[in-house]
Amino acid sequence: MTRARRSIPGLSGALLGLLGLIGACGDDGGASASATTSGGASEATSSGGGSGSASGSEGSGSGGATSAAETDGTGGTSGTGGAELPCNGHADLCARTLAEVALPATHNSFSALDEGFAPINANQISGVAQQLDDGIRGLLLDIYLDGGEIVLCHGPCFLGSTPHAEVLADLAAFLAANPREVVVIIYQDDVDPALVEAEYVAAGLDQLVWTWDGGAPPTLGAMIDAGTRLVVSAEVEGPPPAWYHHAWDLFWDTPYTFHSADEFTCALNRGSEDNPLYLVNHWISTDADLPSQADAKTANAYDVLHGRIAGCRDEAGRMPNLVAVDFYEEGDLFAAVDALNGL
Repeated sequence: MTRARRSIPGLSGALLGLLGLIGACGDDGGASASATTSGGASEATSSGGGSGSASGSEGSGSGGATSAAETDGTGGTSGTGGAELPCNGHADLCARTLAEVALPATHNSFSALDEGFAPINANQISGVAQQLDDGIRGLLLDIYLDGGEIVLCHGPCFLGSTPHAEVLADLAAFLAANPREVVVIIYQDDVDPALVEAEYVAAGLDQLVWTWDGGAPPTLGAMIDAGTRLVVSAEVEGPPPAWYHHAWDLFWDTPYTFHSADEFTCALNRGSEDNPLYLVNHWISTDADLPSQADAKTANAYDVLHGRIAGCRDEAGRMPNLVAVDFYEEGDLFAAVDALNGL
């Protein structure tokens, strides 16, 4: 479906002064801590164990979503014919907790060329709906109020914006059509949570959200069985509602500003290593801290990407749960994540 997006004026010389603003404001905020992660666990321990192929999914790798027509509708791990049903594309993932599974994710997921964002600040080619269809299961979204409406912007909103409600509608449609998929969202937020909650209710997504009880996360199979397949967190705000988690209570992450692959590190940035979920930020920005599709070819190449996320796993003794990249179509994101999962 083609939807109208807010128009983006032509970039004039006057806009060049905004480059630093976009670089400073467009990425997830917060100073990087100097602490480093603790070392060493084996792959067998941190990966959640097991290898194997997807069962009952379309396509290969993390990109295979299972439609409602392919399941028995119960959310169970076995169909009526005895064949194992997949969780996020693979039957082998059903028995693993959310903390034991790596998910492919996108940085500034909404800021996409196909959605009308300017090349100067677009971090993706395809929009959220296509990303979900392709196998992306983690979304990093920036929300602001603009004229009383919640919108997603990267830097100044006149360079491109998308109504938050439209992205939620795409997400709701995907989850309805794919009842065996778990999706995770982290917001960079500048909006009252009550307003965000109202849009979740309007989209029907409040019926699918997972609420953390402070303990170990459940298995993907249990989340699917319970119908709580959407994990939501925010960098600034937090509960209420109970399912609107403060991100750095639930996650910890790596730094996110790198200008070459040689700079990649697994050092602790935000949150605590005691938190259950782990976000690896993996993209290369220009010297002006702007998105770079050319550098994504390097960053997302299998040897570079898998080498880093496997190294972060081994250094922390923990599975990276969200592997967030720019321009996910470039390189080998899905292959690298599948390999980390032992698939």
